[in-house]
Amino acid sequence: MFIRKYQPADCKELTELFYNTVHTVNAKDYTKEQLNAWAAGQADLEKWNQSLQEHFAIVATDNGMIVGFGDIDRTGYLDRLYVHADYQRKGIATMICEQLEQAVSGNITTHASITARPFFEKRGFKVIKEQKIEKHGVFLTNFVMEKET
Repeated sequence: MFIRKYQPADCKELTELFYNTVHTVNAKDYTKEQLNAWAAGQADLEKWNQSLQEHFAIVATDNGMIVGFGDIDRTGYLDRLYVHADYQRKGIATMICEQLEQAVSGNITTHASITARPFFEKRGFKVIKEQKIEKHGVFLTNFVMEKET
């Protein structure tokens, strides 16, 4: 397992990993309609690349294949954290999260899915509030969570 900084050449593979992870790992907590609204499969690569370059973004690779990624902005907002469905529960999200958390000073916040909430709670994050967010006319539940540093 190797963790490195994000490179623009990774963008398409990350959007595919995002789509596949949402549609497999999160399927137990969200409806098909919600999954399709969350990850429609038509990612704006330019927008993703710009966002990932503006944030501290890293990828985890295994034998050259990207198996996870995450990013955090300067304010401590942990934006994305996704691990390939076949690589769940192997410590990859923990390794990524540790590096993201070390990249900023101050408290860290995230908007965790129902699926990710237990992971973040184990890392010391506390739920600030439950919220319903609207994506493409569909409402999804997630949790604003914060970790004090």
